[in-house]
Amino acid sequence: MAGGFGIESGPGFNYPGELTWFAFFACVISAMGGLIFGYDIGISGGVTSMAPFLEKFFPSVYSLEEEDTSTNQYCKFNSQTLTLFTSSLYVAALVASFFASWITRKLGRKVTMCLGGLVFFVGATINAAAINVTMLIVGRILLGVGVGFSIQAVPLYVSEMAPYKYRGSLNVLFQLSITIGILVANLVNYGTAQIKGGWGWRLSLGGAAVPAIFIAVSAFILPDTPNSMIERGKHNEVLEMLRKVRGVDNVEAEFKSLIAASEASKQVAHPWRNILLRKYRPQLTMSILIPFFQQLTGINVVMFYAPVLFKTLGFGSNASLFSSVITGAFNSGATFVSVNGTDKWGRRALFMEGGIQMLIFQSLVALLIGLKFGVSGIIIYMPKWYTALVLICICGYVVAFAWSWGPLGWLVPSEIFPLEIRSAAQSITASVNMLFTFAVAQVFLTMLCHLKFGLFIFFAAFVLAMTVFVLALYKTILIDCQAQILTI
Repeated sequence: MAGGFGIESGPGFNYPGELTWFAFFACVISAMGGLIFGYDIGISGGVTSMAPFLEKFFPSVYSLEEEDTSTNQYCKFNSQTLTLFTSSLYVAALVASFFASWITRKLGRKVTMCLGGLVFFVGATINAAAINVTMLIVGRILLGVGVGFSIQAVPLYVSEMAPYKYRGSLNVLFQLSITIGILVANLVNYGTAQIKGGWGWRLSLGGAAVPAIFIAVSAFILPDTPNSMIERGKHNEVLEMLRKVRGVDNVEAEFKSLIAASEASKQVAHPWRNILLRKYRPQLTMSILIPFFQQLTGINVVMFYAPVLFKTLGFGSNASLFSSVITGAFNSGATFVSVNGTDKWGRRALFMEGGIQMLIFQSLVALLIGLKFGVSGIIIYMPKWYTALVLICICGYVVAFAWSWGPLGWLVPSEIFPLEIRSAAQSITASVNMLFTFAVAQVFLTMLCHLKFGLFIFFAAFVLAMTVFVLALYKTILIDCQAQILTI
């Protein structure tokens, strides 16, 4: 069974302890910080496909969207302002993750999560009350700050609170929360689109306040992790906390290891500088390449713009929103496979299987779209069986990501960092993730307009590259990290 990494949990450090209810609920509640990230991913695409929203804020896009299918379907939603509405959040998250690194280290993981929820709530309120594009963008930026704080703190909290032998499965709960947030957002969009009067989009955007309040309140009542308590000098309370979360009295060995790791980290005056040292190069490599490949799979093309994408493919307004619900349900369901299989089958096996499956179904999507739309993007009629086939292939691609690169993209980086560079390294992972999330969100509609069905071939090429990377280098790099993955 796979375990954790780093100084305090490296090879051979399988400390005594079981999964207590106290630790389990702490991990589950903290992992729900992924809800705000997932909800935002799912909500923006549905809202930008709603005619009343487009008519109010993006009239030029609305006029093209209302035209018949004899127009170029690839370019109907091509608007840099529209994509800025979606992508501005991720620029803010990118910047916020660096500030969150300092807060996480100095004030603790739970304080960072609480602040993230509060800022996200303010952003949701502004978006729901928006009367112009400026308010939309400001609200999205605040949402991004909340997301940046959450993705910095939550994976660390779960990794540090979870017992050694359950760390993999429990950390996947963060990705599961993201997928549940996406599914809930898709359901909300489908329901609010039916509201008469054209104000349903406000309810969709304002709904983000619900998970934000939950995260802020729950983070306030969560206990500190033993690592965080030691970092902030609360040594007297650590033994009691370790006994509580491990369910055994014999925690002295783990306690001494945590103290040693903390003392080592204090000697590191500049973690951002030290992470560039040669000995940390394997960790730095993984913290950059894994989130890079995760985003260049093209998954967020489906997650951000699913309703827009389905409307482009000829689905009606309600059908496109309902199709997004279907992909969201497959996304959440498949993540349970990773929860049960991450420690059982190993990270590398899931990385490989997911990559191969994504490559197959993404290539099929490119083929089906190319056969029907060609390079002109003009279509007169698409039979229902053909649209159903496209949807099936997209779902096959989504489930592959959901049980492999989705959860493992957060899990593997979070568990390979020694304590002395952990906050800085997690910020790099979050920043790379947000940088390429922003890039994909901002250029997707333009790339779709110019590359047409070739866009899916473009992403498939990166899926092939990351699968080759896992096959050739993944195991070697983890050995260099002195990681203990017994099932690799």
